[in-house]
Amino acid sequence: MTTKTTNYTAIASAKGGRSGHVKTNDGVLDLKVSVPVEFGGQENGYTNPEQLFAAGWAACFDNAIIMVAKAKKIEVVSTTTVEVTLGAQEDGSIGLSTVIKVKIDNLTVEESKKIITAAHRVCPYSKATKGNINVEIIQL
Repeated sequence: MTTKTTNYTAIASAKGGRSGHVKTNDGVLDLKVSVPVEFGGQENGYTNPEQLFAAGWAACFDNAIIMVAKAKKIEVVSTTTVEVTLGAQEDGSIGLSTVIKVKIDNLTVEESKKIITAAHRVCPYSKATKGNINVEIIQL
């Protein structure tokens, strides 16, 4: 899908793959990355692509919750946690799966569910991954 208009473009480069370095063109993000220990990497304090993906999706999804609630004239206090799992798939390849955990403090369970469902429909990360990876949403 192509965007109709361009409001913002993020640009990042990687060198050295999973045991290398990532950097955005503006230098705000400038990190060493490492293979997760579970895949043979070393415990070295560096992040990995799955953590970066989880952090981006969590921020985006939580913002979608805020925007959906705002459109309904509801102010929310929410926390979104995204767990990105890297592992073997049935065909032998490596793939991702995700669990999104959402807690909305000041709403009923039913009100929260409606907002979370709507947020999943409008969140750009959710839209980008729809049908590509398994996504489970858990309401806390």
